[in-house]
Order: sequence, then C-alpha cells, then structure tokens
Amino acid sequence: MRANAAIRSVSLLGFILLWTVAAWLGGDPTVLPSPADLVKPFLSELSSGMLLYSLGVTVFRVIAAFCLAMSLGIVLGLLMGTNPALDRWLDPWLVVFLNLPALVLIVLCYLWIGLNETAAIAAVTLNKIPNVTTIIREGARALDPDLKAMAQVYRMRRSVYLRHVVLPQLAPFITGAARSGMAVIWKIVLVVEFLGRSNGIGFQIHLYFQLFDVAMVLVYSLSFIGFMLVVEWLLLQPAERRIRAWRLA
Repeated sequence: MRANAAIRSVSLLGFILLWTVAAWLGGDPTVLPSPADLVKPFLSELSSGMLLYSLGVTVFRVIAAFCLAMSLGIVLGLLMGTNPALDRWLDPWLVVFLNLPALVLIVLCYLWIGLNETAAIAAVTLNKIPNVTTIIREGARALDPDLKAMAQVYRMRRSVYLRHVVLPQLAPFITGAARSGMAVIWKIVLVVEFLGRSNGIGFQIHLYFQLFDVAMVLVYSLSFIGFMLVVEWLLLQPAERRIRAWRLA
C-alpha cells in the first residue's frame, strides 16, 4: 500500500516537473502558466468561496447522475443479460444510444426540458446508462449456470439468490462500470454546465474561456481533477479491492 502511494506521488511530481519545464520553455504565463503561477489565483478563489461553491454544485450533479445511471443501467443490463427475448428487442435501442453523441443528447434535453437542473442531470444520466447497461449485460451473460441450478434445487428465494449468487458474480462488472462511469460522467457534467448552466465548474471554465484567462481555467479544472483523484484513491479503488477479495481467498 505504501509502495503504491509512493509511486503515485513520484508520478505526480514528475508530471508537475514536466509542466514547470514546459512553462519555462514557453516563457509566456498567459499561454501556459507554471504551477507556481496558479497558487495566487487558487487561494483568491478559495478565500472568496466561489471555488468551493462551484465545486459543490458540480459534485452534486455528478453524484445525482451517477446514482441514477448506475441504478437504471444495472437493472436494465441484468434483465437483458438474463432474458434473450428482451435482449433482442432492446439491443437496437442500446446500439442507437451508444452511438448518439453526448452533445446531441445535451442539446435535445435543454430544448425539450429547458435550461434547468432537471435537463442537466437527465442529459448526463441518459449519456451514461447505455455504457453501464452494456457492461452489466456482459456480466449477466457470464453468470455460472451451475450456481443457478443449485439455487433452484435448494429452492432459494429470489432475493437471497440475487444477493448471494448473482451480485458477487456481477461485482467486478459493477465496479468496472462505476469507475469508468465516474470518469465519464464528470466530464459530461462539465460540458452540460459549459453549455447551459449558470453555476458549477463548467460554467466557470466557460466564463474564463471568454476572458482568455488560462490560469483561471486551469485553477478550476485542476481543482475538480484533484477532487476526483481523491475519490478514486480513497473510495473507488479500496471498494474494488474489497469486492474482489473473495476471488483471491
């Protein structure tokens, strides 16, 4: 564990060093500011409260869309993976939504629902459900038929079967969908905020993009990236190791 933390720290320090060298070679902080040039604007936004407020708004949208997409995607994927007839009917729909550009869905949700919070979260959720469904469907197709037969022989209740037989087998697929989902969802949330919201990290990036302020764009972008790295290292990766532990026992 400590070795992994040390490797990550050295890797990040290497990235910061490379960034510093590139900024020094460029010689123009308005185009590529160095990490040191971001300290003052970062502290200014932090002390004003705008950075924390924007971060909180974006995190709320990410969590809301993530929970909705994972819940609906798991249910739909499990149904399609265990019911071939339903899979044949819904597979064309899944292909359509998998290939529908995120930007199109975002614009359509804003046009149909309006420039509001419901449209923003709906756009992000609809973009992610097909990916979660696809991953879970493949996991459901790979369920062990012998374990299913055993459950039928012992007349196991459906709730017990789902909890103790199905979910442990789907756990790697669920964690994979969760990790990839979180990585994709927050990026789509920023686009949603960039196009049609009046707050959040994406809105702030849009504002400073219009002002050609590279430093502030980097401050807000890196702040949210840093938050997501903390979530990845402290929540998602430990949860994945715990879920997969039974396979290594």
